[in-house]
Amino acid sequence: MIVRECGTQGPRVIVLHGGPAAAGEMAPVARGLADYFRVLEPWQRGSGEEPLRVRRHAEDLRDMLAARPRVWRRPAIVGHSWGAMLALVFAASYPDMAGPLVLIGCGTFDEAARARLHATLEERMDEDLRRRLARLPAEYPDPAERLRHRHELMRPLYDYDAEPPEPLDSGPLDVRAHTETWQDMLRLQKEGIYPAGLDSMRSLVYMLHGTYDPHPGPLIRDSLASHVPIVEYRELERCGHDPWRERGARDEFFAVLRGWLHTHLSPGR
Repeated sequence: MIVRECGTQGPRVIVLHGGPAAAGEMAPVARGLADYFRVLEPWQRGSGEEPLRVRRHAEDLRDMLAARPRVWRRPAIVGHSWGAMLALVFAASYPDMAGPLVLIGCGTFDEAARARLHATLEERMDEDLRRRLARLPAEYPDPAERLRHRHELMRPLYDYDAEPPEPLDSGPLDVRAHTETWQDMLRLQKEGIYPAGLDSMRSLVYMLHGTYDPHPGPLIRDSLASHVPIVEYRELERCGHDPWRERGARDEFFAVLRGWLHTHLSPGR
């Protein structure tokens, strides 16, 4: 697992990318925190001989922290989208290793929230986009290429007034890693393991959500509320799924994120 580091002083923070398999997307967030915190940006495991499981991603984070000095005990974890879900799973699986959590545009933990997400995306589509999406299987037989182009076509539906994303430097999208990881999370939810399995976590949770994010923040918050100690839910105006790219919300996002982390992390952590 590749792990990039930013910052040389201050409390410790881990940033977790979404996707799954969007390795490198949290680089702007890591840089935005680096003047105030020491930041680790791990790239989650790619596909291999065995199918990827959610548990394997949590174990990778455990091993990453276990291999580091004691000063990395119970760092804050800032996760985006799927990365927010992984932060919760890790904090529940290893409660002694996880500090406070910030969930940015957290992914869905039940069918009701996913139905609302899909309905919102459908409402934002026009006929031209529907036609272009329908042509993708014929135009891109390769699943990875098809998924990449689908993501590019759908991105505007997630953004309010966002700058273009930075090109990922992690190479081509690992479609197997994406599919295997997400399908395993859906299985775990169907079997009732999550979100119920989050009951064991002790980390405080701060949810940050853009008002234009198609992920239904209030529904996701409510699905988690009886399982995790959510201390605050905050919505950012004029903001989609990636707050650090949004012209009207970026400064507020970083100010709020830094302030909350400073409040809930002691200087020695």
